[in-house]
Amino acid sequence: MSETLKIVTLQSDLIWENPEQNRVQFSKKIKAITAAVDIIVLPEMFTSGFTMEPQNVAESMEGETIKWLKALAKEKQAAITGSLVIEECNTFYNRMVFVHPNGDVETYNKRHTFTLAGEHKAYAKGDKHLIVTYKNWRICPLVCYDLRFPVWSRNTQDYDVLIYVANWPKVRIKAWNVLLQARAIENMSYCVGVNRVGLDEKKIEYSGNTAVYDVLGKKISHTLPHTETTEIVTLSKQHIEKNRRHLGFLKDKDAFNLIE
Repeated sequence: MSETLKIVTLQSDLIWENPEQNRVQFSKKIKAITAAVDIIVLPEMFTSGFTMEPQNVAESMEGETIKWLKALAKEKQAAITGSLVIEECNTFYNRMVFVHPNGDVETYNKRHTFTLAGEHKAYAKGDKHLIVTYKNWRICPLVCYDLRFPVWSRNTQDYDVLIYVANWPKVRIKAWNVLLQARAIENMSYCVGVNRVGLDEKKIEYSGNTAVYDVLGKKISHTLPHTETTEIVTLSKQHIEKNRRHLGFLKDKDAFNLIE
């Protein structure tokens, strides 16, 4: 059992609708990581930016980006996760992939498509949670707008870490900051949020505000806004177990079923 988990957060600008160039820039950033790490987290739609024209950038699960992720995960002996545009059966998904060092790939389709931007018109929404078991840690990967929906994020499956990847605009960044902290506190889970920076093709500005919170809601990362930054943050199983045992808040959580 791994008592610690070293997570790399990659806060980066994205090149609009250019998977090849985004792979090039992330290759450089990932290859520059010299320390031994466990998970590398990329932003939402890291090959394209938050495009509502999926046909311009969509790939298959046998496409170049998945091959590239598998090769990098094997080389770095670290899992890599982030979301990209995937086409399956003539349907587009904003799909988060979790690529293991051995080449296994687990997937989560974004549940809450962002209606304000028309994402629901371009992409099908997911209907299933994913809990990844990795080095005996249980990880729940979610995408951007999912952050606003605490019922979907509720820790009913005994996970240790929530990971959100995002293209969350600067204009609403206060909500991002507050909700990441809230998700950590209410679920007694580490909460990792990786957001992009820069200006996209639609002149929407992103400030990043990538952050990691512990189970009590304390920020334990130091990434600054508006900067391209690679940060390594170490998570502790002892921290989770000690606080859950001492405080016991999850024992009192509500039981519920989700109904469409």
